[in-house]
Amino acid sequence: MTSDHACMARALELARKGLYSTHPNPRVGCVIVRAGQIVGEGWHARAGEPHAEVHALRQAGDKARGAIAYVTLEPCSHHGRTPPCADALIAAGIVRVVAAMQDPNPQVSGNGLLRLMHAGVAVHSGVLEAEARALNAGFIKRMEQGLPFVRVKLAMSLDGRTAMASGESQWITGPAARAAVQRLRARASVVLTGADTVLADDARLTVRPEELGLGAELTALAVTRPPLRVLVDGRLRVPLTVPFFQAGPAMVATCAAASARDRYLDDGHELLAVPGSSGHVDLRKLLIELAARGANEVLVEAGPRLAGAFTRLGLVDEYQLFVAPKLLGSNARPLLDLPLARMAEAPALKIVEMRAIGDDWRIIAVPQPVA
Repeated sequence: MTSDHACMARALELARKGLYSTHPNPRVGCVIVRAGQIVGEGWHARAGEPHAEVHALRQAGDKARGAIAYVTLEPCSHHGRTPPCADALIAAGIVRVVAAMQDPNPQVSGNGLLRLMHAGVAVHSGVLEAEARALNAGFIKRMEQGLPFVRVKLAMSLDGRTAMASGESQWITGPAARAAVQRLRARASVVLTGADTVLADDARLTVRPEELGLGAELTALAVTRPPLRVLVDGRLRVPLTVPFFQAGPAMVATCAAASARDRYLDDGHELLAVPGSSGHVDLRKLLIELAARGANEVLVEAGPRLAGAFTRLGLVDEYQLFVAPKLLGSNARPLLDLPLARMAEAPALKIVEMRAIGDDWRIIAVPQPVA
């Protein structure tokens, strides 16, 4: 195992172990190779704990001197909650560093690689960069645009319906699809829903460890960093007695008048005032606020009105559609509240993955840029 691509592929495999726990930090893996043999491996597990490079260097010990380090993200060059990894690599005697990509964090952004070069370490960047960027799409977007990566999850029947006319929607999909949704929640910084969903479905939007199917190590990490549950309730319609609030601390984003907010008993929950109009929260401003709080990925699990609003505003980065082999009929509720008059108005999507999940299907699609 001596090629740069093979070693970086292993580093990316390690980085993916942090999929459910590194928020707000990026997921990073590191492999140290000497004389064609791996002598150290590491991955970043949680914010505030040692970075991937430190774990790999500890495992390599004296064998790190004269070795090559493969890192999925440029080694940091600044003092945060941990010391700079670039300095640790230099001190260990690493002679070459291969990075998948530069760090989009303005505090690093090439400075880590420069520090290594100035210390006489050979540096190369860009190996499996597309894969590395996909792994940290949320962190990258937050650093570059001040917005989180928005993933909208939708469950529908074969005829494109999400609930019966009465609002009944449990359960459209089967256990395997529901487990996949649990993993989407676990990897998200924020799980966001709307008042309609909470009122109609008694939704809790929690992560249930027994349904993750991740194994003991990753499940233990996932439950120590549960996502922030955010309810968009512009007019404060949802009472504190619903299961959503009983399931634990949550945030309510509202544009209700200050007098209404003053009368709102938070019971340990956070009330976030967001600008809006006609009782509707400004969703872009909400996302900016969430990004400012360190949110990399936002999972939207909402009804057709709120999901449709995210779509109309061009705020969605990825759709995950779970399709059940059922027909709910013409009176059932549509997938999105998206009134369109002409075919030219229809948003174009690119399907990037489609696969069976138990008895259901999962389609992952991303918006296509407007020509």
